[in-house]
This record gives sequence, structure tokens and C-alpha cells, in this order.
Amino acid sequence: MAVFQHILWGYGLSYPDHWAHRTLGALEGFAETAEAFDPDYSGPHSGQILVRGEWNCLRQPIEPIWNRHIGMLAGWVGAKKLGSAPWRMGGAVGLEAEIVLPQKDNRRLWTGILEHEFTVLHFVVLHIREERAEFEPQATQIISSLRFLPNVSGVLVTDEGLPLPPGYIPANPQDIVDSITNPDQWLAYDGQSSAGALQAFYWREAPHYGWQITEYVPFPSPAELGFARFSMAKGNRTLTLGIMPYQDQDTKETLARLVFKMG
Repeated sequence: MAVFQHILWGYGLSYPDHWAHRTLGALEGFAETAEAFDPDYSGPHSGQILVRGEWNCLRQPIEPIWNRHIGMLAGWVGAKKLGSAPWRMGGAVGLEAEIVLPQKDNRRLWTGILEHEFTVLHFVVLHIREERAEFEPQATQIISSLRFLPNVSGVLVTDEGLPLPPGYIPANPQDIVDSITNPDQWLAYDGQSSAGALQAFYWREAPHYGWQITEYVPFPSPAELGFARFSMAKGNRTLTLGIMPYQDQDTKETLARLVFKMG
């Protein structure tokens, strides 16, 4: 079995060696063949498992999250009948449902969400009816392998001992926060991850690398701060981390940069 770990969201899944994995924007996809990720593919083994993370920073009850998820999904596929049942997996709790598609649709659709602390994982499993006997046992095995990790492997660490998300590179702090007057006390990094995923990463990984979180203001929050803020301490050192949202001009996605004020 191959092992997948999401460095930002902190979950792991095992999947058969002959299956393919792809990152599709905010989604992680798993399928028997890589061709299945092509929207125009209609051949055999087109079934997919899709997983998306969400940061539930305000600990909102799971029912409203489920209602939004199921409503959007039903509108997307034109579902006629919806229902739900309690679901537990990997130490998380949530809801699941098999969505009845229009009779002319040859696909089967199952979906579920799971909440673990601040993290909510959205699952969608889609396959054609004729491949149910082959596909569903493998999909069930993959989802049943779900585990939430206390820390993940492969995390880079800066010279200052700060864990760094994948793909983040040094940037000019004054390009991100224009009010900085003492740039020598600041570090900044630019990358392509969402504010929610970055909050999940630092909430989990900062303590693993010896940083005590002394204050956390999430984004979004009733405080209307406009960004997420972590105050952290390690020995006699202190710092403030700002996770600064911005909109990508090409994809229109809301991503975030990192700024650290040292001392």
C-alpha cells in the first residue's frame, strides 16, 4: 500500500500501489487510473475519491457545515433524494449519505464529512454502477485507513526553528505589511496555500517544534482582524505569526502569505 500524508491538514490515507493520486487545487484525488482525473474521461476505472479540508476555527456545529456541503453537492449533480446518517472514522465524528442521482445518470455518489478538533474533511466518492463490486471495497478500505497525525514527516524548518509549509519561499516583509518600520525584526514567506490550511499546519506543528502557542486569533473571526494571528514562545524567544489572506489574480482563490515578527 502507498501512504499519503497531507502536510498541511495533517491526515493520512493508505491506498493500493496501483492507484493514482493527484492534487486538484484544494482537493486530493485518488483513482484506479490517472486518466480518471481528466473531466472528459469516460472509460473504465473512472471512479474517484475526493477529499477536501476545511478549518472550522469557530468550532461551528457540524450540522450547518453538512447542510452547506450537501446542498452544494446536490445542486452540482442534480440529486433528487437526500438523507444522512451519523458517521465515525479515524477518531472523528460526522455525517454520511448516499445521494440518489437522477435515474438516467449511470453513476453512484456517496459523500460524508468528518470533524476532528478544528479540522473538517469533506469526502466524495463517485463511480459508475457497473463497477460497484470492484470499486466500492477498495474505496471503503482507503477511507477506513484515515488517521489524524500528531505531526507529519517532510516538514522543512528554518534557521530560526520555525516549521515552514511546503512551497513557501522567502519574501520581503514590507511587500506584505506596508506599515513595517523595522524590517530586520521580520521574516516573510510567500506561497500558494489557503489561510485555513496554514492555520491547521501551525496549530499542529508549532508545538511539535517546541513553540508554545500563547494566543490564537483565527481567520475569519468575530474580531474582524482580517488575518490569523498566533503568538508563540520558545524558551526566552517570542514571536507573532500573521497568516495574511490575499486573492490570487489568476485563479481567484483566497490564499495566504506568512509574516513573523520576532521578539
